[in-house]
Amino acid sequence: MAKLPRSVMSVGKGEAKVPSRCSNPHLALWVAASGSSNGEIARRVAAEAVRQGHRQIAPDATRIRRWIDGERPRPPVPALLAAVLSDAVGQPLTPGDLGLTAAGPTLDSIQLPLLTEAAAQTLAGWTQMDLFLDRRDTLKLALGAPLILAAERMLGGTARRLGRDAKGFDADTTAALEEVTAFFTKADASKGGGLYRSAIVAQLAEVARRIQVGVPASLKSRVFAATADLAALAGWVSHDCGRYATAQRYWSYGIYAAGEAGQPDRGVEIVTRMSHQMIYLGHPDDALGLLGVAAAKANLPATRALVASQTGRVHAALGDEREAERYLGSADELVAEGLGQDVPEWVAYFDAAEHAGARAVSARDLAGIGRPRSPASVHFTDALALRRPGFERVKAMDRVGLAAALFAEGEAEQGAASAQEALDEAARLESALVVSRLNTLLDAARPYKTAAVDEVRARAADLAAARPTAVAA
Repeated sequence: MAKLPRSVMSVGKGEAKVPSRCSNPHLALWVAASGSSNGEIARRVAAEAVRQGHRQIAPDATRIRRWIDGERPRPPVPALLAAVLSDAVGQPLTPGDLGLTAAGPTLDSIQLPLLTEAAAQTLAGWTQMDLFLDRRDTLKLALGAPLILAAERMLGGTARRLGRDAKGFDADTTAALEEVTAFFTKADASKGGGLYRSAIVAQLAEVARRIQVGVPASLKSRVFAATADLAALAGWVSHDCGRYATAQRYWSYGIYAAGEAGQPDRGVEIVTRMSHQMIYLGHPDDALGLLGVAAAKANLPATRALVASQTGRVHAALGDEREAERYLGSADELVAEGLGQDVPEWVAYFDAAEHAGARAVSARDLAGIGRPRSPASVHFTDALALRRPGFERVKAMDRVGLAAALFAEGEAEQGAASAQEALDEAARLESALVVSRLNTLLDAARPYKTAAVDEVRARAADLAAARPTAVAA
């Protein structure tokens, strides 16, 4: 396990601080999130022990320190600590959450203590490990109930206020952060995430460092809104590079930052990215669970339409034509109404073109199990006609999807011609998402043995081999 960063900020006057070096960072962070000293935690554990009939248990501050340093207490102490800290932070915790069980979580957990300095510190640690250690083979992807519960907690949580008056940001640095985040967002959409991921993560590391120094109250909303955008982007480009577990971690920080910025719908949009990844990795039930959490929190017409469109797509992947059409139809209505006034920039990408793309992959999936409602090629054509300039990656994905759909619909000659145009565009991008569509194209072209299709297969296979590894989606 990599060590947490050395730079640590006080949580506030009279409150605990997060140790810079410890063997159980989970316990350290949750003690910090409680706002209590080690001595106070020890007194509460002793009182809880007496209440439960364990009169022989009476730890002191030194013992708490040893547990944070890695000493493993025997039962029933882990359960007592979990009960005390659950009460202190206002959310249920288990001994595993505190790093006190053999099968407990490591820093791979996407759970966050809702405390600004502690969350910023763990983010700083994540960016350091991401930049300097290749952990893609050791991280664990969160799935099932832990993933859904984490998203629900983060969307509904309220962090403790900042405890310091020092300024890690001023008006100029905040404006610079907003500008560089906007630049990276546009660059990713036009070129793919592979070229910019390290730079985005490095920028996020600097943001985390500055948050630990302090954010003036007057700039808090802007700083955390930009941080949410940057963390969401770091997650997306990590996903686009095939680093799926890493993407989850950055998205979790993005949801947290959105809450700090007072933008709950921003967090909802990030949860839809997490659901997209679950579809991509073949976990549609988890995708539906995340979207259920998102639907309960979505307020803006644009985010409600996005959630409905994505939910319809998941039902199509599950083969449920009726539910797919119900949700896609709801999104149709919201899109037709215009998605409201002043759509925020972070969700402005969701428009009629994006929804047409969702309908296209839904039609493709339903056709794949013998339940076609309409040809996928029609929806891919609609999406391409509606796409705005600057979204080169998704346009390339649409073109590859169109070619694959034409092959699947028995139009081999049109499919081959469309594929050549699609491959010209795909060659200019560094994206695992595009590779996934190339793999789908290869599958769709397999039944055909003409020279034109053979050439398409050869080009698509060469492009896929030269890009990040991905699964079909």
